[in-house]
Amino acid sequence: MASAGRLLYLPAGWDFEIRGLARALSAATPGAWISHVTAACILGLWLPTWFRDCPELHLSKPRKLPPVRRKGVVGHTVLAFDQEVMELDGIRISTPARTWLDLAGILPLEDLVAVGDQLVRQPRLGLDDRPDPWSTLPQLQEMLKRHPKLKGIVKAREAAELIRPGSDSAPETFLRLALTASGLPEPELQLRVEPENPYSPAADMGYRAQRIAIQYDGGHHLTREQQSRDNRRDESFNSAGWRYCKFNADDLAQDFRGAVNKVHLALKER
Repeated sequence: MASAGRLLYLPAGWDFEIRGLARALSAATPGAWISHVTAACILGLWLPTWFRDCPELHLSKPRKLPPVRRKGVVGHTVLAFDQEVMELDGIRISTPARTWLDLAGILPLEDLVAVGDQLVRQPRLGLDDRPDPWSTLPQLQEMLKRHPKLKGIVKAREAAELIRPGSDSAPETFLRLALTASGLPEPELQLRVEPENPYSPAADMGYRAQRIAIQYDGGHHLTREQQSRDNRRDESFNSAGWRYCKFNADDLAQDFRGAVNKVHLALKER
């Protein structure tokens, strides 16, 4: 699996190793649970690249248990409610929503928003192994109320205000945030040529009133099959008279500065 800019990739076999270690640690520490970065890796949540080679396991426990003193284990003493911890494949682990909250003390704001976008995204039929999102915005807001003094809670509250259903990847989140941070209007996500037609081609985001579509093409768009689908999507927007802006990892590496300028000019021209 290849790396893509600010996204995490896992070397072959690494996921199996961390799951085995986490399962053993969870079994050896009754009442505790896998959390923070380790939970994010196991759950498949987005993480910045600097966590790629993190060799430590994160373990949380309630205050009634003694401190964690194991080599290679980062211990956290926290308050967690029953609905914030679950069992996954034999591992006692924080739920995706609670993992997001724990990451608020570690991640920059934009990355925390990207993880939140992933939590509330509607799974795609045939692509995801679950029918429902991991969480909803009201559920995240309720959890924030339960933990008013948790480390990173101010950042988590700010991130919750920026989370939107509809982003399919972290770069899409970063692109949206770059547009709004520059003062541009917030774009509509999963923008279809024909809004009432569920089979109509969709761009990642855009501005319907100005007929501007915006697309981020990640690494998976390099396959022949995906490129064929992309070409049909692009042609649908172009034929309908839309202005079409397409960006990639090169734009991401520049924090979408050029992308923002291009969209700004497109909006002025419309």
